[in-house]
Parts: sequence; C-alpha cells; structure tokens
Amino acid sequence: MDKKINWIKGSFPGVRFYKHETRKHGIKFDRYYSGSFQVNKKRKFIGFGWSSEGWTENKVWEKINKFKHNLKTGTGPTSLKEELAFRDAEKKETEIENMSLNDFYKNTYKPVAMKDKKSNTMGPEGSYYITWIKPELGHLPFYKIKPFNLEKLKKAMMDANRAPRTIQHCFAIFRRIWNFAKLNDITNEDCPTRKVKLPKVENQRLRFFTHEEADALLNRLQKNSRQVYNMTLLSLHTGMRSGEVRSLIWGVVDFENKSLAVRDSKGKFRHAYLTEATFKMLNDIYNEQNSSEKIFKDRDGQPVKSISKTFDRAIKKLKFNDGVIDRRDRASFHTCRHTFASWHVQNGTDLYELKELLGHSTIQLTERYSHLKPDGLKKVAQNFDKMIKKNIILLDKAENG
Repeated sequence: MDKKINWIKGSFPGVRFYKHETRKHGIKFDRYYSGSFQVNKKRKFIGFGWSSEGWTENKVWEKINKFKHNLKTGTGPTSLKEELAFRDAEKKETEIENMSLNDFYKNTYKPVAMKDKKSNTMGPEGSYYITWIKPELGHLPFYKIKPFNLEKLKKAMMDANRAPRTIQHCFAIFRRIWNFAKLNDITNEDCPTRKVKLPKVENQRLRFFTHEEADALLNRLQKNSRQVYNMTLLSLHTGMRSGEVRSLIWGVVDFENKSLAVRDSKGKFRHAYLTEATFKMLNDIYNEQNSSEKIFKDRDGQPVKSISKTFDRAIKKLKFNDGVIDRRDRASFHTCRHTFASWHVQNGTDLYELKELLGHSTIQLTERYSHLKPDGLKKVAQNFDKMIKKNIILLDKAENG
C-alpha cells in the first residue's frame, strides 16, 4: 500500500508541497510543489516539480494564476504539458520563420523536384539557382526577401550581360521555389517577383528560308542524313517544332486523312496536315519499321533527344549565317517552322487559320507574319484611297446634279 503523502499548505493561495524524506536541497529537505485553482466549481490540480529543479512557491503561484486565466479566456496553455507543447510549437514556428531560402531549397524543394522533374529540366534549373539565386538570396529567410532584393538579382544578371529571356527563366525558377514554400506553409506571402519589372524579351525570330534556300538545304541533308532530311522536311511542310517532331509516334498518324495529331509541350493537341512529300516520306518509314512506337530514333533505337549536328553543319556549309550578328536572324531548325508560317501567309492563308495550324495560344503570336501578306498593307491603303476618291466623285456629281 502506497504511503500517504503529507501535503503542507504553502504561503500562497492554492500552493502546497511535501518534503522528501532524505534528499536535501541546500540546508532544507527537497520539496515537491503542487498547485490548484478552481474554475466552474471544479478544482484543477497540477504537479510542478522539486525545489532542486528550480521550483519555488512564488513560481508555482504565478503559474497557476496564468493557467487559471488561460482556462477562463480560452487562450494559451492550461497545464505544464500544454505549455511545453506550446513552447515546442513556437520554437518550430521560429525555426520555420528563420529558415533560409537555401535551406528550404536544399532540404525540401530540390529532393521533391528531382523526383517529379526530368533530369534535363532539373539540371539547368539547379545551375540557375547556384549561379544566380543562391549568391543574392540564398542566405535570407523568406520574410526578408523583398522586391528590393530581387532588383539586386536582376541587376547582377544584367551587369553580366545575361539575355532578357535568361533573366525571365531565373525569376520563373525563383517563383516556383517560393510557391512551393507557400504550399508547405513556410510563408503565407505572395511571391515578390510580381512587383519587379523584368526586361522585355525581343527574341522573335522572323528569319525564314526562301524556296531556293529550302531546296538547297534539303538537297544537302538528303546526301548526309536521311533522318535529319525527313525531320526537316516534316517541319518545313507542317510547321512542327523540334520537340514535336522528335516525339512523334505512329499512333498520331492518320494516313487515310493525311494528318497528324500533334501534342505540344503543354499537352494540347492540334492537327497538322501532310503534303504529298511528307505523306510519302512517312509511308516509306512506316513500311520499313517493325512494331516501333517512335517514328524517329537514334542509333541505339532510343527516342531522339535533339536535332543532329548534321543540320547545323549543313547551314554552315550553305553559309546561311555568314555575316549575321543578331541571333534572331540566324538560321536554325526552328527557322523551318517560321518558313512554314511565312509561306502560308505569302500564299494568302488567313491569319486565324494559320494560328490554328501553328497551335498559337493567341492571335498576337501569329500577327508577326502579317507583313508578309500579298502586297501587305500597301494594297489595303491603296484600296482605301480608291474608296475615298470614289465617294468624293459621287458626292460632287450629286451636288452638281
């Protein structure tokens, strides 16, 4: 049977203690303190601890008054256990609040991103972070990252002559990190990038091949690489992007209707229509392949990851880029897509119809080709002038009746 505890009433209301039988604290026997208070006609008892642990009557009295107040008002801890939980929560909250961008990126964002993203995406993203974001912002907790800090990042990149598109990519990566942190309750603030004006991107390529240049390019490619020739021909005649050509599978080819269901990088589909040349080319490849899903493959039978350097060597041999300084005017594989669009407009294709053929999200993207319309704006202006003159003549005749 447990020995009955001999509680001694303390000097403060609600405080009591009992003495240890043998252990002393200083010259007195160690004391164990307990406190109690009454709320809603019920008395709540709380054990606190020993004198040797730092407890005194005064400390116990202060605590029970605090707990009593919290219980009445419904705020804060009402026991030592709850107080410890509150303290741990506050400590964790402080740690989260002071977590640096770099700690979050390294310990939380990057491990998840490496699982969810392809290696060829995560590599460049990591390079942007290490080269630009980390030096300027990595040491800062999220609550200290303000538009001013991002302005410094932008200035550092501009001083290093980084292209506007590169700066935009870097800020997009930072925005993804920030939004992931917000999703994980590291911050509840909106990303400060929205308050920073980024340099405008002027990288619209308007270079396109003439029919003579396209023929010369195809003739050279046909001698050097049948596959690069086929991929170039397909882009020239359908307007497909490099990635769209490389990812083509037989399942999207409709030989009966001479069309392709093209899926872009955002997962949206559009229809591309085959010319006689591209229909014959795909038909020949189909008859040669055996149960292959991908249309274009590398030497190991794997999906093509990039357009072969054979294309660039052909461009160089044909001197298409000789003397060209502005990269927007340099011929590349993407020039095939611009050529497709330009030829269509020159042939009288309506811009809204071309928008659908190219898979543009807005008509503004397609309007860059408007100046290539037959006779262009000059003809429209001339017709307008003729209309004005005709109406003036009719008015004169009516007045002179």
